[in-house]
Amino acid sequence: MMNLNLFQNYTAKDYIESIKKSDITCLSKAISIVESTAEKHQTLAQEIIEGCLPLSGNSIRIGITGVPGVGKSTFIEAFGKLLTQKNHKVAVLTIDPSSNIVKGSILGDKTRMLELSVDPNAFIRPTPSGDSLGGVSHKTRETIILCEAAGFDIILIETVGVGQNEIAVHSMVDFFLLLSLAGAGDELQGIKRGIIEMADLFVFNKDDNENTANIRIAKSDLERALHLFPAKENGWNPKVLSCSALNKTGIEAVWNLIKDYIKLTKENGFWHKNRNQQNEIWFDEAIKTKLFSIFNNNKTINTSLINYKTQIQNQTISPIKGAQELIDLFKKYINPNK
Repeated sequence: MMNLNLFQNYTAKDYIESIKKSDITCLSKAISIVESTAEKHQTLAQEIIEGCLPLSGNSIRIGITGVPGVGKSTFIEAFGKLLTQKNHKVAVLTIDPSSNIVKGSILGDKTRMLELSVDPNAFIRPTPSGDSLGGVSHKTRETIILCEAAGFDIILIETVGVGQNEIAVHSMVDFFLLLSLAGAGDELQGIKRGIIEMADLFVFNKDDNENTANIRIAKSDLERALHLFPAKENGWNPKVLSCSALNKTGIEAVWNLIKDYIKLTKENGFWHKNRNQQNEIWFDEAIKTKLFSIFNNNKTINTSLINYKTQIQNQTISPIKGAQELIDLFKKYINPNK
């Protein structure tokens, strides 16, 4: 945990100016403030985000997911190194699974990307997922904004795993990549309707001499499955590739395909439309978060919330009725004259 006291005299303007200069230490501190649940940090965090917002939006945001063991970290390191060698600045937001006991990260991504972690053109930020659904942290969107303001032109977001709630990361990226394994049952993940509709690219990792035959079959099966689905709104036909992240083969083909996607969606207008839709989703989520924050921070409502939970556990009131009564109490709180 970072010592925020080191920057206790910093104003929002100080943070913003330092972030604009690509001060990585200050960027890390600012992200810690944004992620903080302490009430004293929330105003400062909002000012930092507002100041960085006009400097953001110029990156390529890529979501990368796949089941544990598929080689996400190895792939991201190989992919990230390829991009920095092409003079890109890469920010990697790795969402660690959280321990239910200590509430902290379990994996520690910098220890899994040793080469990329010391690259001067890369920034790796591990964040525990906490109780957030969708495999992302509550503050991933805000972290993206800060990283873009710091000059990172490619943002890679690694998520916890594969599931229907991956829609969360899909709603904040430009391109969605699903890593798969062949011959281990994992290729079936690509046939699930929810995943196949979100992914823009399927990549079978660990394509080496031992697994090449299995990957050839899996690719063929998945390509046939893709033809059964209607065309996507972005005008892009999802592709299937293979690579060996460990041997660093096939990585360039992934990047070339992503560039093709960017060119197509910017030309047909989907890129801009998608960013606007994502901002609307962010807005809706912010409203829900703020409203629930009132429940937690207001003593009267919070006390009632605890009481209702007890009644629900004792089955003396239904969850629906309890929720309605709590909302009625909330209405009286915000408008006492009615």
